[in-house]
Amino acid sequence: MAVRQDRGIPLSTLSPKYLHTNSTSHTWPFSAIAELIDNACDPDVQADAFWIDKTVVEGHECLSFMDNGNGLDHEAMHKMLSFGYSDKVAVNGVEPIGMYGNGFKSGSMRLGKDALVFSRSNNASCVGMLSQTYLEEINAQQIIVPIVCFEHTNRNYILFYTRGASQ
Repeated sequence: MAVRQDRGIPLSTLSPKYLHTNSTSHTWPFSAIAELIDNACDPDVQADAFWIDKTVVEGHECLSFMDNGNGLDHEAMHKMLSFGYSDKVAVNGVEPIGMYGNGFKSGSMRLGKDALVFSRSNNASCVGMLSQTYLEEINAQQIIVPIVCFEHTNRNYILFYTRGASQ
């Protein structure tokens, strides 16, 4: 495997095992659920409703979390699924809850091994996948987060696909 470099200096990567290790910061599932609810409460998201549902898909219990906030475009989805990145700011004097860029990843991985994120903003529809199962299946040596986005432009859709390492 090639090591990504910047000016000849090897860049740090995260092992797929980190997804589980990071999730252990939540000692019980309700703190993980609180992380996901907190994201919807951030002032830049502007959600005023939040739903949690449980269903069974092919014999596997699945939780879904949905809010009616502003949604994520390609850049925002990539930042949200990256580790340690947060550009949250106060809106009208209301401070965001999260600031370290870790809550979604730790919370979702505490609740399950896989997270699919579907989002629709004013200008894009995106799907991102944070999946321990996928990384195990492909024998990944670093965390890879596939993201597919369709940008809405005058009824046409432009497809964006990234399969980069999360850093």
